[in-house]
Amino acid sequence: LPIVVKAFEMEIIPANRIVAQIGETLILTCNTTGCASPSFSWRTQMDNPLGGTVNNHRTYSTLTMNPVSIVNSHDYLCTVFCGEKEKKEKSIKVELYSFPSNPIIEIRPSLVAGEPVTVICKIPDVYPSDHLEVLIKKEGYILHEENFYEDDSTNTETKTVTYSFNPTPEDIGKEITCVAKLPIAYMDFEPKERVTSQKLNTNFGPKNTIITASPGNSLMEGDPLKLTCVTESNSPTQTVWRKHLADESIQHLIENNVLSIPHTRFTDTGLYICEVINLVTNKTEKATVDIVIQDGPKNTMISVIPATAVKEGETVMMKCTSSGNPAPVISWKKKTATGELEKMFKDATLPIQNVKSQDMGLYECEAYNQFGREEKAVKLLVQVPPQNITVLVYPSENVKEGENVTITCSTYSNPPSQMVLKKVHQEKEIILSSVNGTFILYNVTKNDAGRYLLDVFNEAGNNIKVIEISVVGRLEKTDQMIPLIIAFSCVTAIAVPVVAILIYVSRKAKINGSYSLVKALRLKV
Repeated sequence: LPIVVKAFEMEIIPANRIVAQIGETLILTCNTTGCASPSFSWRTQMDNPLGGTVNNHRTYSTLTMNPVSIVNSHDYLCTVFCGEKEKKEKSIKVELYSFPSNPIIEIRPSLVAGEPVTVICKIPDVYPSDHLEVLIKKEGYILHEENFYEDDSTNTETKTVTYSFNPTPEDIGKEITCVAKLPIAYMDFEPKERVTSQKLNTNFGPKNTIITASPGNSLMEGDPLKLTCVTESNSPTQTVWRKHLADESIQHLIENNVLSIPHTRFTDTGLYICEVINLVTNKTEKATVDIVIQDGPKNTMISVIPATAVKEGETVMMKCTSSGNPAPVISWKKKTATGELEKMFKDATLPIQNVKSQDMGLYECEAYNQFGREEKAVKLLVQVPPQNITVLVYPSENVKEGENVTITCSTYSNPPSQMVLKKVHQEKEIILSSVNGTFILYNVTKNDAGRYLLDVFNEAGNNIKVIEISVVGRLEKTDQMIPLIIAFSCVTAIAVPVVAILIYVSRKAKINGSYSLVKALRLKV
């Protein structure tokens, strides 16, 4: 059989003309047959911009307008080349209109007997408006008719028709209707007529005002929050947002029916108030919502009254504060001698009355809720004055000339004690202080006899011990060198006293480190 070769042909779909609504999507297709590798080109007859996107395929090409706008009101020409010699082209006319929604009726003010009423009818985004006809009716009876035949708008516009009249009491409850028509005979589209109705009512609103919280009224810190105030009113309203602050004052926020907080913070917790005002009657209505921003404990702090260093016997008050939602639970722990933390109290305030040395140590406050925990610590120092002082005199308080005397002292105290030895003299008091923990007195004489006062002291207090030393006849061997040591120790450890050796030193020292208290005393007389 002979092979039938199809002739080169083309077509545009849709053909010749298309009526499209502004804002929608329009696709023009240029299709070919009888050509293996056609090439396509699109243009407007006036060489205006295409206002769309071209996509070429093997045997067809599309021109997509998304969305269709007023710039697409043209004759579009598709040209197809098959090889070098064959060429075909066809055109299509794109005609546009816009009639997307029903009229909007506003009646202001709402009906009050004896006062005029204005009916406002708005027709959104109309094109071409020079064909628009508007009727305002009451219960089917035409109150007002208006057209826009002389309008020369070149794009979509919202057209408004107003009409005022004096209603009668019988008009209450009757229906006001706005009819908008766009009768363009040469355009095939539907609908060409749109209708909206509203009843004449007495003033009402705002009423049934509520607040919606999205995603809810209990959020985690950082979440977004959107509060919307919804009300019913047949008159224009204004919405004002306020918030109750912690000090009972009111904070003005915004004038909008929607309040948005992109990233909530803990301080956004509180009572929010939406107030709606009827701009005609000034009637107001309020709605409230409690917003709770949840978070783990933070800003945990410890305060100590009167101070972190106190004297034994005083009263200490430790207070732990922490912010968080829900309110954190506060508990106290104390570090034991082994380094472990021992639970001791579950309250924000930890009182310690009649403080003792064993109360000294590290205290830890823990703030906890289901979203986390936070800890803070404080060290309590208890100052203990010198106490339980023990003084030992060796060999005794009664010695012979040439002998050595050793005095030892032990005590409990915190912080470490200092000591001063005072020799009570007839004319003046000779004071000797300890240096390097040791004092050596060689070969006492009768001049060393007398009353000595041992003053043991620290920041918390002092304690004085009296020592009477008697010196009698010399030893037979006067050249015998027996060391005489006066030693004092004051140990501050609370649990275990330690003996410290304190040296009483005057201003002049002998060679080889020895020192004579006798000569020191004589120099000061």
